[in-house]
Amino acid sequence: MDNDILKKVKKIEIKARGLSRQLFSGEYHSAYKGRGMAFSEVREYQYGDDIRNIDWNVTARLNHPYVKIFEEERELTVMLLVDVSGSNRFGTHHQFKEELIAEVAATLAFSAISNNDKVGLILFSNQIEKFIPPKKGSSHILRIIRELITYEPIGRGTDISEALRYFTNVIRKRCTAFLLSDFYDNNYADALKIAAKKHDLAVLHVVDQRERMLPDIGLTKFYDPESGQTMLVDTGSRLVRQHYAEAYSQHATLLNNLLSKYGIDHTDIFTGEDFVKPLMGLFKMRS
Repeated sequence: MDNDILKKVKKIEIKARGLSRQLFSGEYHSAYKGRGMAFSEVREYQYGDDIRNIDWNVTARLNHPYVKIFEEERELTVMLLVDVSGSNRFGTHHQFKEELIAEVAATLAFSAISNNDKVGLILFSNQIEKFIPPKKGSSHILRIIRELITYEPIGRGTDISEALRYFTNVIRKRCTAFLLSDFYDNNYADALKIAAKKHDLAVLHVVDQRERMLPDIGLTKFYDPESGQTMLVDTGSRLVRQHYAEAYSQHATLLNNLLSKYGIDHTDIFTGEDFVKPLMGLFKMRS
């Protein structure tokens, strides 16, 4: 790895580690504590115990009612599903969307590790680009950060359904998952519904301000990094800017309605803006 890449990795590591330690560890711990219950021991039945927890085998053997005691499972598996399609190589506010995604994903990874959780990564475009199975440890986190920074995707398009299907097939046990994408895709509703039923899924919608509203800069050439097409757009036209804003508003509304319908926690994060507040809000919603 060359020195420039090492510097980028170190810079993101320092920022993400600091944020996870100072800001997110407590909120993350509260929001994503173990959801499962693991058997711990049996004890004699006491008044008020739930009769559904009676261990009938032990009760019959000892001729006295005993109940099973369960403890909350502490260790979680956290999966990061990261969109590396062409549209994320865009940004007008100090950083590209892909740079913001890398910082947020790294912060989530360090928060998980500080909570003694395993972390895995799925990079996707219009195909599955890379899968890193969940593990613990700082060296594992640094590998994830390196991939987030240096990976060059083969595909340019976006297929969220394929990513979610792969995720639900490869991770069989229920886990916590964060899907980071700008959601420039269609027909992912069914896969989203299935993934949300099987896993504890949260969505981070990555947005650049210029995707919401066009500036008035006259006749401008626009390039679509996913399709490779270019087109001239008259941004000086008020009607063109209005239609553009309405199209984005419809896109965002459809996404938010879909996520709310399936009970999926979600938040928007914007390039060039501090992502601490929206992430803290996401964690606090779950606490």
